[in-house]
Formats: sequence, structure tokens, C-alpha cells
Amino acid sequence: MKQLKSGLAAAALLAGLGFAGIAHADITIATAGPMTGQYAAFGEQMKRGAEQAIADINAAGGINGEKLKLEVGDDACDPKQAVAVANDLVNKGVVFVAGHFCSSSSIPASAVYNENNVLQMSPASTNPVFTDEAATKGWTNIFRTCGRDDYQGATAAKYIDTNFKGKKVAVLHDKSAYGKGLADETKKGLEALKTPPAVYEAYTQGDKDFSALVSKLKAEGIEVVYIGGYHTESGLIIRQAAEQGLKATFISGDAQNTNELWSITGDAGEGFLFTFAPDPRLKPEAAKVVDEFKKIGYDPEGYTLYTYAAIQVWAEAVKTSGGTDTAKVAAAIRAGAFPTVLGTLGFDAKGDVKNPEYVMYEWSKGQYAEKK
Repeated sequence: MKQLKSGLAAAALLAGLGFAGIAHADITIATAGPMTGQYAAFGEQMKRGAEQAIADINAAGGINGEKLKLEVGDDACDPKQAVAVANDLVNKGVVFVAGHFCSSSSIPASAVYNENNVLQMSPASTNPVFTDEAATKGWTNIFRTCGRDDYQGATAAKYIDTNFKGKKVAVLHDKSAYGKGLADETKKGLEALKTPPAVYEAYTQGDKDFSALVSKLKAEGIEVVYIGGYHTESGLIIRQAAEQGLKATFISGDAQNTNELWSITGDAGEGFLFTFAPDPRLKPEAAKVVDEFKKIGYDPEGYTLYTYAAIQVWAEAVKTSGGTDTAKVAAAIRAGAFPTVLGTLGFDAKGDVKNPEYVMYEWSKGQYAEKK
């Protein structure tokens, strides 16, 4: 009896100190992407979006009485490192991952998450294989809040065909799952429109000297260059093309939406075009969150709000399903329509966003904006 009383007293003391919350333990979620390396600007976007989403959810009382805790994984957009990061996050008890960024990371990491019953929602991986492969294998835990490259590539191809009819076009890619996938979809679209590219050429991620490639484009008389790749290399290609006097219009995809690009291109980036969804920062649903970011001096560009939205969707599905069980949460996501900073999001059977949109953006004087 004495031991029972002392046990009760200890429990009462812990409760008084705020430790009675064993039933209210933190729910651990994660974001994963290139927190270091040449694409770290995008990892920063994801981290900021995840931190703000969690802060806002916790400030509103958490999810079903539980608070969220964030883990951050750095894959540096390396496929092997992505698998290691995924395993590490699983070992840390993560139940949801808003990530990864690069398709070449998201695709191999998805196998780890599926095997360990973790829900994955990428804010940025646009290669169709990411969800197509998961659907083929019967996986139900894979989603994305961004669009797909078959839509994005078709948008670019139509724009080129409409605005540069009869011009000599080159399609370049960086051999990555994202870059080559996007370039191939654009090439496919151009061929369908009877505007096949005159040059189809690969380069290597991490290269710094593109003089030989630029010389080839000049020799071929190329007037429009489509680049399937990331801003670090595309910026150098554009700058070196200007230095060599190549007069061409440069077009690319959604991995150009970071203010870091202009620091690479300088004035040579004037008129550089790229596809992305309509600017989420301008959506009325995002106004409050955008203001929160601005108060701390941060511009929530690129995939910041896409990461925020991924966590919003998952959090609402957890509330709907009554817990974090991945199968139940995944079913709730497919069955629902979710108000987010990106607007209302619904998902198809594969885990893709319904009705994705792509528009053209243009760089001018160090800033990018939707082309009118």
C-alpha cells in the first residue's frame, strides 16, 4: 500500500510538472531534400515551408491533441544518400515525409517508405515515374503536391511551337531523372507538333565549362534552347552562351524558380523563360502565410508553399482518419478535397494532384514573374 501511495504521488508530481502527456506524445514528421550542395536553395525552401506549417499547426492545438515535431533529412539530391536518409528517418519514427526534392531522390526513397509504411508526399518531384511506378506496384502511400513533367513538357512544347515556329530548336538535358525526363517530354511534345528539335544533347550535372556545347549550338544555328536541368548548370550555360555571342532564347522548367539563378547568369539571364504553376504567393489562400514569412524577411518562393501544403493535406487527413495509420490516411487523402495555401487540392488514384496547371515565367532585371 505504501508503494502504491508513493507511485500515485509520483504520478501526481509528474502531472503537475506537465509530464502527464504520455497520451499526447509528439508526432514526428520530416522534410527531406538538398539541404547542402549545389541545389541547397531548394532544400532551404522546403525546410522553411515545413517549419512554418508545423509552427502554425502546433499554434492551433496540433493534430487530435498531439503536437508535431520536425526531422530534416539532407540527401544533396544524390540517390544513394536519399535511400540512407529515408532509412534514417524511418529509424527516427517518422510517419510522414514531405519530400524529397529531386525525382532521382524521391523515386528510390519511395521504396524505403513503402516498405516501412511511411506516407511520402513530394512537393517538387515532377518525373511521372515517381507515382506511375508506385501505382504499378500497388503502393498507396506515394503522393505529390506538384504537377508532372508530361504536363509541363507539353506546355513548353506548345509555347515553343506557337511563338517560335520555324526556328531551329535544341533540347538539352543533364541526364538526371528530372532533367532528362522533362527534356524528353518536351521533345516528345515538339515532335507531336511537327517541330522536332535540330539538336538533342546531354551534359553532366556539376559541369562548369560549357564552351564546347555552346560552340556546337552556334555552329548548328540554334535559335531556341530548351534546358532540362537545374538552375546551377542552366545559369552557366546561359552566361557562357552570352559570352560567346550565341543569340538564342533560353527556356527551361520549374527548377529555375530561385532568386539564386540571377547571381549565376547576371544580365545574361534577361528574358530567360521557364514553366511553373501559377505563383502560389499570389493566391488569396496563401496571403496570411506569405505575410508571416515576410515578417521574418523571407520570400516563400519556389517550393516553400508546396511543402507547406503537403503538410496541410496530411494533417487534415490524419484528423479525418482519426490517427496516423498510413493506409487510412492515404485513403482519406484520395477521398478528400483539401483547402491549402495552393488552393483546394484533390488527388487521383496514383497520388497525383488533379488538374495541374503550368504557365510561362520570364526572368527580367533579377526577378521572375508570370509572363503576360
